[in-house]
Amino acid sequence: MAIRRIIYANDKRLKQKAQTVIHFDTALRQLASDMHETMQIFNGVGIAGPQIGVMQRIFVAEIPPNRNDEDEPHPQSGQRYTLVNPQIISVSKTHVEGREGCLSIPTWFGQVTRPEWVELVAQDLNGEQITLKTDDLLGRVFLHEIDHLNGVLYPEHISDPTKFWQELPND
Repeated sequence: MAIRRIIYANDKRLKQKAQTVIHFDTALRQLASDMHETMQIFNGVGIAGPQIGVMQRIFVAEIPPNRNDEDEPHPQSGQRYTLVNPQIISVSKTHVEGREGCLSIPTWFGQVTRPEWVELVAQDLNGEQITLKTDDLLGRVFLHEIDHLNGVLYPEHISDPTKFWQELPND
């Protein structure tokens, strides 16, 4: 496994649409493994191919357990997802606002309105079709990562500038 370099919002590749994955091979499995490791080392909950300069339609996601021992783990924590060539089948008519950040836009956060749930079809690392329907944080992560595959960054969904802010880490 290897940690990949994350590219940032000023990189033009993040505004391009990723290409369909056609080879389901050892290289793809290695890429997915590297993406999971990169996501974890940078404390992310998802990362898409374009964020590491790989212009392929692949993303990984995992909701980690809460780090505070007093809190219950997030109900969707612990399962690792690797989705290849995802396509949205349907979304909720109800939308909810939630906080988002991005490894490609470090220290910035925003309130983004997204569908309450999403149903999608994708392929796994063997090219087998899978269908998932998810909501809450995991649904938001899936929609955020699919945006990356389509060249969209989350601030593009924010029209009110007061809902986009910077949080610098405590030194």
